Amino acid sequence: MDQSMIPMSREEKKIYQLEQIQACIEAHDGLVKTSDILNLGIDYRRLQQFQEEGQIFRVKSGYYTSKPTDYSEEQLITSMFPDGVLTMESALYYHGYLETRPFEWKIAISKNTSKSRFKLDYPAVYPYYSEDKVLEQGVTEMEIAGKNMKIYTIDRLICDVLKYQDKMDRNDFKKAALTYINDDNKDVAALMEYAKQRKVLKKVQSMIGVWL
Repeated sequence: MDQSMIPMSREEKKIYQLEQIQACIEAHDGLVKTSDILNLGIDYRRLQQFQEEGQIFRVKSGYYTSKPTDYSEEQLITSMFPDGVLTMESALYYHGYLETRPFEWKIAISKNTSKSRFKLDYPAVYPYYSEDKVLEQGVTEMEIAGKNMKIYTIDRLICDVLKYQDKMDRNDFKKAALTYINDDNKDVAALMEYAKQRKVLKKVQSMIGVWL
């Protein structure tokens, strides 16, 4: 028999609705839109009640997850920003250049994307807005939390590290530069090409080139 046809008490209905929302969140890899919840026949007042009770958690306006500990930051990031590209310290970490994952997720994104996407309660995200043509230079993919996430190749990434050096912790910058110099998998020809595109050729030649 259809569950909706079974008479339920208020408390039973509430429990059933919460189970519906949790199943919906799981089906959407940890992140669900308000519209997806409302499409289940659950009204907004009930949604607010679940949030106030700590049963679900608002990630940003219009997006919810279950309790923050139920899903990793990686799962939320890959779900929210499939069009973004991991860059700077975040990308350095996943390339193995930094030992500790940064608190903020650094994501390159089209300058035409809505700024409201980054008004998050959790996790912390720092956007690097970019021209679409520049955004796609040197993009590859890496599996993170069971999904493919766009990330810059290490040769493109080092050029961005040099370009935005002033935005980085000094020790992280030094670690990234030295690790690249000693990386047997680096592609110097690609590095120089990206350096021209990112307009950091002189920096590459003066700060890294002498060691290559």
